[in-house]
Amino acid sequence: MFTLAASRVVLIVVLTTGLSAQQGASPSNGTTQQLKAKSPEKKTSQYREDAWKVLWMGLRHAKPSNRRDAVKALSLLPGDRTAIREAVTALSDPDDKVRTAAAVTLGQLNAKSAIPALKDALSDDDVRVMLAAAHSLYVLKDPSAYDIYYAILMGDKKASNSPLQEQINRLKDPKQLFEIGLQEGLGVVPYGGMGYEAYKELLKHDNAPVRAAAARILALDPDSITEDALVQTALADKNTIVREAALDALAQRGDPRCIERLQMNLHDEKYAIRYRTAAAILELSRAHRRRPSSR
Repeated sequence: MFTLAASRVVLIVVLTTGLSAQQGASPSNGTTQQLKAKSPEKKTSQYREDAWKVLWMGLRHAKPSNRRDAVKALSLLPGDRTAIREAVTALSDPDDKVRTAAAVTLGQLNAKSAIPALKDALSDDDVRVMLAAAHSLYVLKDPSAYDIYYAILMGDKKASNSPLQEQINRLKDPKQLFEIGLQEGLGVVPYGGMGYEAYKELLKHDNAPVRAAAARILALDPDSITEDALVQTALADKNTIVREAALDALAQRGDPRCIERLQMNLHDEKYAIRYRTAAAILELSRAHRRRPSSR
């Protein structure tokens, strides 16, 4: 006879067996494979793949503005070989703004492997591309950049056999040069610490701020021809802020042999030049004391 207690036991066994069957069946119905497919590693890999698809679509977009924005975005991937390769490819884009963005991006990527391509870009038909390439070469510590900045400061090339004469001629247009430095933000126009006189020059659309920035960059050029050019600029340039920038560069270079030539500036009609020259001479004198056996 089936007692109440026995029936309870049977019910518990049936329920337990059914639950176990359901729990045991779940791993075999494909759910495990789905969970594995969504592991963190595979998720990340998929995210990267999707992100690159978006970038590649932008880099190959029909609209130049899309290609330009995609190239600029590559700057967030320093050291990434694919990003560098894509930026180098963009240096050959038919649109000058895309090529400019590519030249800037390669400097931001610290892409030393792209130095040969950037040197080729110095001969680009568009001045913006040339200046962008020069700036990136400067960032990458390649001395070929100094030829461009010398040309900006002096209005002429440094060496007679330089292949850059056509590009340098285009740099002689003050308004164009100013607009290039201002619009492209290539580190050419010295925004940081800009004084009132420099600001007034900007309002006049003069190229002096660009030349002043070039003078400061040339502080790191070891060529003696550059040093002589900086001294000439400090003594005789028509623009005050360019002369001041040349004095700054000479002080940074630390060659005390410049002191004698700079003495005449102590009697300059512009007091700002007098004061700046006095400070530069003091700094060069200190450099001489620190290095008694210097050049």
